[in-house]
This record gives sequence, structure tokens and C-alpha cells, in this order.
Amino acid sequence: MERRVSFALGEYYHIYNRGTEKRKIFLGIKDYQRFLVLLHLCNSQETVHLSNLIYQGLPLLELLNEKVKERLVNIGVYCLMPNHFHLLLHEKQGGGITKFMLKLQTAYSMYFNKKNERSGGLFQGTFRSEHIADDNYFRYLYAYIHLNPLKVIDHYWREKILATGIVDNHLDYLFSYQYSSYPDYLSANRPQTVILNPTSFPQYFNNPNEYKAELKDWLNYQG
Repeated sequence: MERRVSFALGEYYHIYNRGTEKRKIFLGIKDYQRFLVLLHLCNSQETVHLSNLIYQGLPLLELLNEKVKERLVNIGVYCLMPNHFHLLLHEKQGGGITKFMLKLQTAYSMYFNKKNERSGGLFQGTFRSEHIADDNYFRYLYAYIHLNPLKVIDHYWREKILATGIVDNHLDYLFSYQYSSYPDYLSANRPQTVILNPTSFPQYFNNPNEYKAELKDWLNYQG
């Protein structure tokens, strides 16, 4: 498939992909954690030797303590869903996004296929990408990506919020969802924080309360 977006050094992109035939690509906690670790370790010019580290008996999330040199991209936002994922990336090195995504999807596909005794492509072709050049769209993506997990608990969450006006329990759920960067924007103390480099992205929010208020506004949005 020919890519319509050409990546440019210093620019920002919304990257996303889903399982082939919309199949689930995360079947349990260890799958999610594996992908999170790969988001960190694949973001380097160096070859990933994840199996060697696992054989040392380290819990998966402890691998986030491994040092990474020469990051290929800066990651500003991410969210993993049962059958797809979203990333906001900043092209830090020339060709960085292409190399990072190749390493990430290849490493995870090999793990998933071996674990589940399957063969063939796991993802729906090459990853999709959108160049982010507009501030309003950029800011919208921070909310759109982090609101994705609400679909896990209720596909009709927006309609129910508009009917009841109750949003606090939804924000609590988003904070408890461990496969998104939303908790990091609320200053959660957890190892996943190392995945992100938010200072390389526009600083739309001065503190966690401002960001939480932003999502609350989107939850109440009736457009």
C-alpha cells in the first residue's frame, strides 16, 4: 500500500493501526504490557533483544527501566485498545517514524504469532498516519485518543453522558485504564511514564487539573 503521508523531520503525526479483519491484537494483560515495553525499547537505533531480558526473570514492566539511546521519535500520547492502537509521534530523526513502527509492529507480531501458534500478518496492512499541522486538531487529538477506552465499558457512553450529565465516573475509569498515557498527564507515579517525552509537544495544558478539565469539557461536548 502506497503511503500518502511523507514524514518530515520535526513534524507531528497521528499514527494508528488495527488488527487484520478487525481481530483483537491484545488478548490479556501480558499482551498489553509487552506492547508498552516495546514502545520504549523499539524507540532506539539499537536492536531490541527483549527475549534475553525476559529470560533473566525480570517482570515485564521492569524492562521499562532499561536505558534507551538515540530515540527515533518522541511519543506524546498513546492508547492501546483491544483491536487497535493510537500514537502521537514527533519525527526526531530522519526516517525515525518509519523505522520505529517497523520495529514495533514486527516485534509484537512475532511475539503474538508465536504465543498463539498462528502465522501471517497481525495488523491491517501498513500503519495509517495523519500529519498534524493545525493547533485545534492537535488539541482535539489529545482528547480523542485518551477518551477511546470508554468504548471498552460502554459503546454508547457519549449518549448516556448527554442524557445524565454525569462525567466524573468516566474520568475515574480513564485514570484507572493502564494502557493509555492519560494517567501520566495527571502525574501518576508509574513506570510507563518513561515512554513519553511530552516536552517535545505543544504545551496546551499547564498542569494536570487543566488537562482533566479539558477532557471534562469534551465529555460534555454536544456538537
